[in-house]
Amino acid sequence: MANGISQLENRNWRFKGDVQVDGHLNSSRNRYELVEDFRQLPSINASIAVSTNLDFEVLGTNASADDVIYSTTVAGIQLETDGADNDQVIILPHLDASQTAWAGVLWGTENQVIWEATIRTGATITSYMVWAGLKLTNTSTIATDADQIFFRFSTDDSDTNWRLISSIGGADTNTDSGLAFAASTIYRLKISIDSARAATFYINDVAYYTTAALTNDIDLIPYVGIQDLAAASARNMVLCNEKISRIFFE
Repeated sequence: MANGISQLENRNWRFKGDVQVDGHLNSSRNRYELVEDFRQLPSINASIAVSTNLDFEVLGTNASADDVIYSTTVAGIQLETDGADNDQVIILPHLDASQTAWAGVLWGTENQVIWEATIRTGATITSYMVWAGLKLTNTSTIATDADQIFFRFSTDDSDTNWRLISSIGGADTNTDSGLAFAASTIYRLKISIDSARAATFYINDVAYYTTAALTNDIDLIPYVGIQDLAAASARNMVLCNEKISRIFFE
């Protein structure tokens, strides 16, 4: 035993691949990475404090801090609307200057950005909209942002499958993934932009669509949102985590 300990203590260890420190900084050879497991609840921006999430905030029509709680069934935070038509709950990085690297670091289309999130859909997905990905503004309306890449599902549009939305210089593409959007289901969402600025959409590690080259040098923001599409009961989803990375420099 003593010899075994001695050999371990004196062995020169060499680590291959990524080493993650405190869940935030990834020391990969050529990538800067942030990981958010939502250990603290996001709140409205006016309530920012040490006791709340210092990286993410809550926005949306009739959204308030009590619309985001820890899920009792899935590891993550539950987003639940208030129940009126078009009520929303949106999670986004704090946009205050110098508040968080999630907003302060530029996630440009030229920086080979990779964004990921894990969500669990609600038990009821009628009158239901979800969107998640990289955008310029916090709206789910496709025509608003001239440049964007995000996942979307809306029963108002009679969607049955995940839709893959990309906008390049104002030209919008709404692609049917062919993958059904199901209730009470966990989905791992990923968007990966390559060195040619083409973005590939992945769901549960399967690639579904690759865009043409995105507009150069557009700094995008990660958003995840849910919206109630009728004056009905509240609608919810669970956001388990988010991750984003980019190359250090071009």
